[in-house]
Amino acid sequence: MRVADLTTPALLVDVDALEANLSDMATALPGSRMRPHVKAHKTTALAARQAAAGHTGFTCATVREVEGMAAAGLGQDLLLANEVLDTRRLGTLVSEGARVTVAIDSEPTLRAAVDGGVAEVLVDVNVGLPRCGIAPERAGWLADRARAAGLTVRGVMGYEGHLMMLPDVAERARLTQECMARLLAAHADVGGDVVSGGGSGTWAMNTWVTELQAGSYALMDTAYTAAGLPFRQALTLLATVVSATDATGDMPAFAVADVGLKSLGMDHGNPTVVDGQVWFCSDEHTTFGPEGPIAVGDRVTVLPAHVDPTVALHERMHLVRGTGPDAEVLDVWAVDLRGW
Repeated sequence: MRVADLTTPALLVDVDALEANLSDMATALPGSRMRPHVKAHKTTALAARQAAAGHTGFTCATVREVEGMAAAGLGQDLLLANEVLDTRRLGTLVSEGARVTVAIDSEPTLRAAVDGGVAEVLVDVNVGLPRCGIAPERAGWLADRARAAGLTVRGVMGYEGHLMMLPDVAERARLTQECMARLLAAHADVGGDVVSGGGSGTWAMNTWVTELQAGSYALMDTAYTAAGLPFRQALTLLATVVSATDATGDMPAFAVADVGLKSLGMDHGNPTVVDGQVWFCSDEHTTFGPEGPIAVGDRVTVLPAHVDPTVALHERMHLVRGTGPDAEVLDVWAVDLRGW
């Protein structure tokens, strides 16, 4: 199969860029220093490549992701870095031999772990992102409660997610240190071997965690590229021009591609059309000003601003080598961790 044979919109993954990203991260943070977050790609075949590079412990965002990873034989050490109030499905995985750890930040989430049969937890600490996490000064109390309930407390986790896209790298590093000071203070009270946190935006500067929870580095997007990450843009979206209008009067020429809000994660802004200027996106369309001649039926390359929600909107990704319509499609991977 060639790229020209694909129905659009279609996710393309440059296999050479992907392998370079995985190799670079494995060199920088080998083995257990890196716990890739599968929410970024939701694809067990890609997770298997990460495991082959030495990263065999994984971070998940949903129960569904944990189940899919275990079913794919990747259940050696799975962290659900999220609070859930029903862990019975996770307990079933534990009874079948998977190692599953859940995040807790309250008595109800602690009790859910006990009731569902999950024996290992991390205390989730609020380090500055107003989302989940217990106050640092109360983390030790929750750890004591967890141990009294028979749970194994492996350590702490904290996510400085509000810092990932800060354009000033020095400021990002300074604030990351402040966040990690809160996490380390909590860890001193909690104990355990694990200090888990961080992400792609702080991968090189967060030296305080024992394991980094980065995910987007594997495929990348324009927001993280703008934040200065050195990883390659592996993921693109192939689109077809379905309408083209010549310049008339004061209106410049424009074209419409068959990608839109239902095929692109838009929370980080508009996508980028290679050799074009995006005007706006609607449900099924992206309207853009082309930089050169363009006709109905032409294929264009679209770069998503946020990889995670973009991938979750698609059923499959196509591994390709080369560029242009004659590029070979080497493999097709199901985005098999989608859904709940």
